[in-house]
Amino acid sequence: MPKFVTLLMLGLLSGSVFAIDLPTLQSRWAEANYAANGDAKEKALEQLVKETESLGPQDLSLLTWKGIINSSYAGAKGGLGALKYAKEAKAAFEAVIAKDASTLNGSALTSLGVLYHKVPGWPIAFGDDKKAADLLKRGLAANPDGIDSNYFYAEFLADQGDKAAARQLLLKARQAAPRPGRESADRGRQGEITALLNKLGS
Repeated sequence: MPKFVTLLMLGLLSGSVFAIDLPTLQSRWAEANYAANGDAKEKALEQLVKETESLGPQDLSLLTWKGIINSSYAGAKGGLGALKYAKEAKAAFEAVIAKDASTLNGSALTSLGVLYHKVPGWPIAFGDDKKAADLLKRGLAANPDGIDSNYFYAEFLADQGDKAAARQLLLKARQAAPRPGRESADRGRQGEITALLNKLGS
């Protein structure tokens, strides 16, 4: 089925017509994640979750972003009710990694690593810092100069107490090349980089 027909059908099934394409998802996620706060942020991410829930494995880039959106919503929602969305994100990332871990420069590897680091461990959820470290290293190897791969591994290392290594990665993330069309996300991430450097005493 042609991609544009699939997009139209997804819109009709949800009761509204919208384009599920990568640049649109990335832009709307950045707006929700960085421009909104509190309840507004949670509601904006929830809407994106609803709009992407029918996405399957046909497009691994879109599936990666389905995972990122569910993961972001889980973080914004918090509490036990967030675990459903963390598990949805985990399933999406695992499906991408199983088919092609290099999709979007290994974004699913990094994002799954973040999930393993952020969610609670057993018996509440699946959190596991050993798995997180392995996935974040693999994500960094897939995208050694990326802003996200460096930032998230740095965040993990900072939480583990390795401030020197975290600082190195943050300084590298700060120098990452701008991503065309993703200016809002870059500005938001750079703000997070600066905040973490300040926290580490840089």
